[in-house]
This record gives sequence, C-alpha cells and structure tokens, in this order.
Amino acid sequence: MGNGFITVRTEREAARRDRRTAIISCSVGTAFEWYDFFIYASLAPFFATLFFPGDNRSAALLSTFAAYAAGFLVRPFGGLLFGRMGDRIGRKYTFLITVMVMGGSTFATGCLPTFNKIGIAAPAMLVFMRLMQGLALGGEYGGAVTYVAEHFPRARRGYATSWVQTTATVGLIMSLLVILVCRESMSEAQFIAFGWRIPFIASSLLLFWSLMIRMRLRESPVFERLLRQDRVCPNPLQTAFGPGLYRRKVFLAIWGACAGQGVVWYASQYYALFFMVNTLHVPETEAFLLLGAALLSALPLFVLFGTMSDRYGRLRFIVIGCALAALLYIPLFHGLARAVNPDLVAWKQTHAIRVAADDCHFHVFVGPWSKFTACDRVTGYLANLGLDFTISPPAPPMDVLVIIGDESIAGYLPQSIDTVLRESGYPASADPAKIDRPTAYVMLLLMMVLVTMVYGPMAAFLVARFPANIRYTAISLPYHIGNGWFGGVLPLMAAALVTSSGDIYAGLYYPVAVAGTSAVVGAVMLWDRRRMRLRGR
Repeated sequence: MGNGFITVRTEREAARRDRRTAIISCSVGTAFEWYDFFIYASLAPFFATLFFPGDNRSAALLSTFAAYAAGFLVRPFGGLLFGRMGDRIGRKYTFLITVMVMGGSTFATGCLPTFNKIGIAAPAMLVFMRLMQGLALGGEYGGAVTYVAEHFPRARRGYATSWVQTTATVGLIMSLLVILVCRESMSEAQFIAFGWRIPFIASSLLLFWSLMIRMRLRESPVFERLLRQDRVCPNPLQTAFGPGLYRRKVFLAIWGACAGQGVVWYASQYYALFFMVNTLHVPETEAFLLLGAALLSALPLFVLFGTMSDRYGRLRFIVIGCALAALLYIPLFHGLARAVNPDLVAWKQTHAIRVAADDCHFHVFVGPWSKFTACDRVTGYLANLGLDFTISPPAPPMDVLVIIGDESIAGYLPQSIDTVLRESGYPASADPAKIDRPTAYVMLLLMMVLVTMVYGPMAAFLVARFPANIRYTAISLPYHIGNGWFGGVLPLMAAALVTSSGDIYAGLYYPVAVAGTSAVVGAVMLWDRRRMRLRGR
C-alpha cells in the first residue's frame, strides 16, 4: 500500500511538473515570436522614410502600414499550413518549425538594404519578410494553446491557456523596451544609420533560446493518445472546413469572438501608441513609458479573466468586453487626447480648417498603382499633423485650396501650411510639462482591461469548440482571420478613414463597428446555448 501511494504521488508530481513546463515553454517561445512580429509594428512610422519613397509622407506611411498588414493577411494561410501539420505529425515538431521561420525572417529584416540603396527592391524584400513572419505566426498560436490545453483538464483550461494569452502583450512590451533603449542610447543619426537594425538582429539570441527550450518538450498527452488509438485525422482541413457542423462553428467563432478580439487588441495597444506619437505628437519615450506602464499593470488580468472563465463561461467575458469596447473607445481616446496634448485640443477648438476640392480619394492599399491628387496630398499632410478639417466644393481655378482661419493657401504647399500654422500658435508637439500622466495612464489602463477581458478566455473558448484530432487546424483559421485580418488591417483602415474624413477620431469607427458586431453575434450564440440547456431540462 505504501509503495502504491508513493507511486501515485510521484505520478501526480510528474504531471504537475509537465503542466508547468508546458505553460512556461510555450509562453516563453510564443512571447519571443510576438516580439519578432511587433518589432516591425513599433517601428512602422519610422520605416516610412527608410523603405518607401519619401516625396509623399502620407503615401509612404500608408505603404508602410500596407506592408505591416501583409504579415497579418497571410496568417490564416499559415494557420492552415502548419495546422494541418500539427494535426498530422504532432504539436511539438510543428511549432519548432514556426519559431525557426519567424526567427530567421526577423534576423533577415535587420540585414535588409534600404530604398536609398536598392530602390523598389527594398520594400519588396521587406514585404516578403513580413509574409514569412505572418506564415510562421499563423502556425504558432494554434500550436501553443493546443499544446498547453491538452496538458490540463477542461475545468482548468481557461487558467492554463491564459498564460499563453499574456505573451502577445509581453512581446509588445519587449519590443517597445528594446527600441526605447536603442533610441535613448544613440543619436538620431546613429539610429537611422544602423541602430534600427539592432532589435531585429538581437532576435537571433531569442531564437536560439526558444529552440533550446522547445526541443526538450514531449509531445502532448492528448496527441500521443490519438496516435496510440490510431485516431489521427487523415484530412483535418476537409473535416474542419468542409460541409457540416464544424464549418458553422468556425464561422460563428470568427464573427462572435475572434473578429472583435482582434480589433480590441490592436486598437487598445498598438493603435493607441500610434495615436499618441503620430497624431498627438507625444515624444516617443513618453508614449512608450505611458503605454508600457498600462501594459504591465494589466498583465495579471489576462490570467484573472482566464481563470474566471473556467467558472463563469468563456464567451460571456468576450461578449461583454467587445460591447464595452464599442461603447467606450471614442470617449477614451478623447480623454487620452485631452490628457497628453491639451494645447492641440484647445487650438483646434478655435481654428477651423477647410479644404476646398472635389478630387479627394479614399486610399487603403497603397502601391505603385495609386494616384494621389493635390487634395489627397493636402489631406494626408493635415492628418499627419493631427489636424481636423472639412472638405467643401472647389474654388476654381485652383485644384485645391487650404483655408486656415483667415489665411488661404492655393495648392499643395507644405511649407506655406507650416508657416500659417506656426503663426497661428499651432503646437507642433506635445508639451511634456502639460501632460496629465495619471489621467493618460488611467485611459490606457481602461483600454488594457478591455483587452484582457476579451483575450484572456479566448484560447480556452476556441479549444473547447473543436475535437482534438482537428483542433490545431480548426483553432488557427478563425483566430488568425479575426486577429490577423480584422485586427491587422486596423492601422491601415484607421489611417485611411482619418485622411479621407478629416476627423482624427474617425479611425475608431472601424474597431467600434467590428467589436459591436462581435458583441451582437456572441450574445446570440450565448442565448442559443442557454435555450438548448433549457430544452435539455
């Protein structure tokens, strides 16, 4: 009897050790992959001057965001490619491949020549590396959450997978920290010359460490059982996405949870940073520190909401978080603007700007095919200055007329616009002495709470919807369509909406609409499940 008790206790201790190892190894490796992916995002406005023609700042910025979005657009295809591998040959070996592809692409990005060196080939190579990163990340997430979940009983999967959910935010914090150290330790000229390459090249160290950790892992116990029982699905793509129940589940997962989660994550974290730096002209160091403080404060909430979802249900928190995001984003961003740049807010209340033209266009995916009129250049320039404006009928014979107060500027003349703005008292940058840091921190923290409420239970929600033999594949597609397509194009859509509308808050209409749609569809899903339970009684 004594030996049996010792054996059982030893087995339980081994199981607990395997579970801890699964959480730590997957979380560390996935955090490094997110770091690699977000280095580009954190430097996107900076890349506009390095990898794209600089004669049109708005077009260069939109091109940079288009390259940024490319990495997101291919993520579902990475999910399909690596998801099939994960369901056929195993979870462990598949995400060993994904981490190598990600690390190699990131390192190569740090070695790329710029536009001044090789011309149009530079952005083409940059986009290719983004595509490789997107494919790798498309296969990483489904494998990590599946591997962790399959080490835990169903009643604890919210807690277990919520640790993996922290990794995206940890990766963002790491990228911001590395960039901040580089920017503060060298001059602007040095950073432009070579310093921007350091965060990318340093990822090779993270790649080596990730490989060492993951090579020591065992396969998940659930997949080992599938192998023993000869229950590995021969065609997980067809089973998951062919006609039948699972295809409906994938569709509902996209619209009822993943799409809303994607826009909430990127609006609260990445777009908030872009809004502070590019629209409100807060010094980068100040913006990084404010956002970093909010991110660090919110990290434990991922685990809190994941753990609570084990008891109260996964989808309930996702629906509430999306609904709150749709209701609160516009007032939160207004509050953030008043806190970090009150001078700009006050100046715009007393200085109306009008653009008289009739050939303004809505540009989203910018490339060599794009044609920019004088109006497009003027509106892009004003939007980059964080200015609101209205568009009125043209004043012939001028193609475009910019009216700032009592002053008029005929044509696209940036220097003349700058002169009029300077003489009117326009604050070209936020005054650090006037930044209300506690209020800005609270606004950002509230945005982070929305992220944790929606994202913390997400992995456990997806894992529970699909059987083990198609889980890797079935999880990856809805997650990366929601997070990659709906979330990844947010900066691009937001910049285009702001430029075309003349309202710096118009970029929020996109995440508000998508989050609101997910809240409604998710609520219907909850109601349908409740009715099914009542019928079962």
